[in-house]
Amino acid sequence: MSHSDVRGEGASAQADGDIPGGGAGAPGTVPPQRGGSGPAGPGGARPTRRGRRRALRWVSSVLSLLILGTAAAGYLYYRHLNGSIQTGALNLGENKLGGSKPNAFGQTPLNILLIGSDARNDAENQALGGATDTFDGPPLADVQMLLHLSADRSNMSVISMPRDTMLMMPKCTEPGGKVHPASKGLVQTNESIQRGGPGCTVAAWTELTKIPIDHFMMIDFKGVVRMADAIGGVPVCVEQNVHSRTRDGKGSGLKLPKGTSVIQGETALQWLRTRYGFEDGTDIGRTHAQHQYMNSMAREFRKNAKLSNPVKLNSLAQAAIEAMVVDTGLNKIDKLFDLSMELKKVPPGRITMTTMPWVYSTKPGLGGRVEPKAGEAEDLFRMVREDIALDGQGSGSPAASASPGASAASGAPSPGSPSPGSPSAPAQQPSPTATAAATAAPPAKIAVTVRNSTGGKDGTEAKVKGRASEVAAVLAGKGFTRVVADTQTGAEDTSVIRYATDAQAADAAVVATALGLPAASVQKSNQVAGIVVFVGKDWRSGSTPAAPAPAPTKAPDSAHALNGDNDQACMAIQPGFTW
Repeated sequence: MSHSDVRGEGASAQADGDIPGGGAGAPGTVPPQRGGSGPAGPGGARPTRRGRRRALRWVSSVLSLLILGTAAAGYLYYRHLNGSIQTGALNLGENKLGGSKPNAFGQTPLNILLIGSDARNDAENQALGGATDTFDGPPLADVQMLLHLSADRSNMSVISMPRDTMLMMPKCTEPGGKVHPASKGLVQTNESIQRGGPGCTVAAWTELTKIPIDHFMMIDFKGVVRMADAIGGVPVCVEQNVHSRTRDGKGSGLKLPKGTSVIQGETALQWLRTRYGFEDGTDIGRTHAQHQYMNSMAREFRKNAKLSNPVKLNSLAQAAIEAMVVDTGLNKIDKLFDLSMELKKVPPGRITMTTMPWVYSTKPGLGGRVEPKAGEAEDLFRMVREDIALDGQGSGSPAASASPGASAASGAPSPGSPSPGSPSAPAQQPSPTATAAATAAPPAKIAVTVRNSTGGKDGTEAKVKGRASEVAAVLAGKGFTRVVADTQTGAEDTSVIRYATDAQAADAAVVATALGLPAASVQKSNQVAGIVVFVGKDWRSGSTPAAPAPAPTKAPDSAHALNGDNDQACMAIQPGFTW
C-alpha cells in the first residue's frame, strides 16, 4: 500500500478518510487573498489614479497605524508581515520554460499554481487534520489548481488536477543539492511535494502541460480555517441533507442541511476535504465541491471586501501571509498586493473552473487511480498555453483594427495591460518574435544540433532512419552552416528546440522560425549544452512540420466547467450519506 493510501483511509475516527485533502481546499482560498484582497479587489471598486499606491499604504503602514496606534509601530508591523512570508524555489526540475511571454500587444498572461498541503507539522494542523499516524510526516500536495489570468485581464481559467492522477515524475534538485531522480514508473501526483517541496510540484506540471508557470502559492489546513473566518463565511449548497461519515468512522465529518449554508472555520475545511458524501464518493466530486467554494468566495469578496474596513482587510492579509508559502517572486507585501490588483480585474462571470479530463487507469495495481485523458486533457492545456478563454467567449483584446505597435510607439500602455510594477511583465514589451529578430545572431553563426526523436515517448513506432540528417539539411538550405546531425537520439511526441543559456534564447527562436515550429516549442533546459532540435513523432517526414489542428475554442465537456457567476450550483449527495 502506498504512503498516500495509508493517509487516505486513515484508521482514526478523526481522520479525513478521503485522503486528507485539507490543503485540498486551500487553493480555493488562495487567489482572493493575495496581499489582503481578492479577485474582486478591495470592495470591487476600481482604484482612483492614485488608488494603487494609496491602497498599498492602507494595507501596510496606514492600516497598521490604525491598529497599532503609531506610525513607528505601523512601519514595524509592515516589516513584520514581510518577514513572515515563507518562500521556496519556483521550479526544482530541469525543464524550465521561463515566464509567460507577452503577446503582440505587450500584454502578458499569468500562470499561478495553487497547492493545498496536508502537512500535520504543528499542533493546530494536527488538531484539524486528525490521522495521528501521519503527524510530522512528509506532506502531500493533495490539491493542485493552475490559475491562468489572461493577457488582457478579461478572463480567468482554473484547471484542477485530481489528486489521484498518476504521472511520471521529473528529476528534481533541492536548493541544497539533494537530487530526486526522475521516476521510472507512474507516481501519484500528490507525492510530488515530497520530492523537494512545491517547486517539484511546479516541475511536474511543467513537464505534463508545457505551460510556463510564473508563481506558486501553497496553503495548509489552518490557513483554510483562518481565511474562511476572515472573510466571514462562504455560501455553499447541497441538494440533500449530508453527513460525511462512514460506519467505520471515515469521512470529513461535514454535516449540513439541504439547501444553502454559509460556512466558515472548520466547517469550511470539512467542505473542501469531503469525499465521502459528494456525488460518487470519489476525489472527482470533491474537486467539483472545491470549485463551487472558490467561485462563491470570489463573489463574496466582490460584495464584502472594503478598503474602508481596515480591521477586516488586515485580518485577511495576515491570515493569508501566515498560511502560505510562495515562490521567491512573491516575497514582499507589495508584490502580493500587485498580484491581487491584477486578479481583481476579472469579473466573476469570466472565471471558469475546470477539472483536467481524466480516465481510470487500466494499469495493474492502479485501481481507482486516474490518468490524463488523451486528446482532451491536451486540448485544455493547449488553450491555456495559447491564452484562449475556456468559457468560449473569447478575449477582450484590442480591436483588430488596432496596430500591435501603436501603443509602444505612442508610449501608452495597450488596453488591458498590467500596471507598471505588477508581478506580470510590464506593458509596451515587444513581441517575442520581434525581440528574437533584434537580438539573434545571423543563421550562419548559430550552432545547431539535430537529434532524431521520431519514435515518440511510448516507443510504439520505430525511429525514421536518417531523419536528423534530413532536417539538418533543411536548416543548411536556410543558411545555417554550423548545423550537425547528432548520432545521439531522443524520444519526443512533439518536436521541440531546447537551449542551455539565456544568451541562446533568441538564436533558438530564430531556428524555430526557420523550421516553421511554434514559439511554444522553444524551451530552456539544462539537459543540453547548446541549441538542439529534437525532431519528434509529429514530424516523421517532409521539410516542414504538419500544421497543428486548430485550437479548441471552448473547454471540452469532460472538463466539467463551472462559471463564476453560477450561484445556483449545488452538490449532488452520494446515496447513504443523508440524514
